Amino acid sequence: MKKKDTLRKKFNAAVQTVNEYTDPLPADLLLKLYAYYKIANQNFNHPGSKTPLINAFKANALIQAQHLDIKEAMKNYIELVEKEINLKNT
Repeated sequence: MKKKDTLRKKFNAAVQTVNEYTDPLPADLLLKLYAYYKIANQNFNHPGSKTPLINAFKANALIQAQHLDIKEAMKNYIELVEKEINLKNT
């Protein structure tokens, strides 16, 4: 298996963890995850919230993470999930 495929599988597993997590998460964590996810998936569509303030926060999170490439974004997403969510479940 290629290293790229392994990274993508770990990333997808981390995304699934977040999607299945039911406890509330801090807004700053969610914004980081949002930015890393968007970059990892090369999805630069305008944030879809009906609330302008939420769109502004999302856009700001993307601006702060714009220096990352796809691999870095996936790695950061995985690390954040492992640190902030998986540790809370143990």
